[in-house]
Amino acid sequence: MADIEIHKVTGTIGARISGVDIAKPLDDDTVAALRAALNEHKALVFDDVDLDDEGQQAFARHFGDLTTAHPTVPAVADAPNVLPVDSERGRANHWHTDVTFVLNPPQASTLRSITVPPYGGETLIANSAAAYRDLPEPLRALADTLWAEHTNDYDYAVPDEEVDEEQAAQRAQFTSIKYRTAHPVVRVHPLTGERGLFIGGFAQRIVGLSVGESRKILDLLQAYVTRPENILRWRWSPNQLVLFDNRITQHYAIDNYDGLPRRLHRVTVAGDVPVGVEGKESHSIAGDASHYTSVA
Repeated sequence: MADIEIHKVTGTIGARISGVDIAKPLDDDTVAALRAALNEHKALVFDDVDLDDEGQQAFARHFGDLTTAHPTVPAVADAPNVLPVDSERGRANHWHTDVTFVLNPPQASTLRSITVPPYGGETLIANSAAAYRDLPEPLRALADTLWAEHTNDYDYAVPDEEVDEEQAAQRAQFTSIKYRTAHPVVRVHPLTGERGLFIGGFAQRIVGLSVGESRKILDLLQAYVTRPENILRWRWSPNQLVLFDNRITQHYAIDNYDGLPRRLHRVTVAGDVPVGVEGKESHSIAGDASHYTSVA
């Protein structure tokens, strides 16, 4: 543990970690040091990792039980906990926190580079705690009281006539089980006590408001999440792994690589049920995710 070096990437989010071989079993002190770094920096980057799917899963297990790959999307063959994030299977070019449409979304996500395009293909990761701190006091007070419904059956903002047969099949698979969950708009991090905006692309409606009213408020709050000052823009290199805290970040995969191959593998760590500022927990409205995740 004494050899771990932590170098900030930006003033608000992200750090590069060196001096630890994450392909090997880690002792408790090292895991605690990495957890502390994750709490502080929200996203950690490891270079020149010698990992396969098994190794990535073993590393992620240091932080808790794993989820299966996804509630509705197929896993990598013979690796039920590994999700292929593949340009051939669609592009997640919208701001989101992973799988917030279930009751207890993952606490942490790991992404490992498999195929990197020669240019573009960056992943943006935003610090939603910094976004909350940026809110003017009246907006912060309002956000503290709000709840939002998250669903995987969401408006992709793409007219049906622009969706080809393959995209329609991917959309049908993604929504093959429809989920709806009510989460606090402001989530209290269970380890640090920080408050963060818990919204993103799956948050479709503010409880008690119309869709139109909800969109105005969600867009206003989301604008603070996506301020450039709150974002890590990560340009992938071969054999890298990024670990980020899914409870207090959002991310976005930029589609700027001209259709070239791009593939990452994702392994996620099971999370707890979100809690708002008044201590009230999220609740499920529709959809059973017990095949996907236990409650940490």
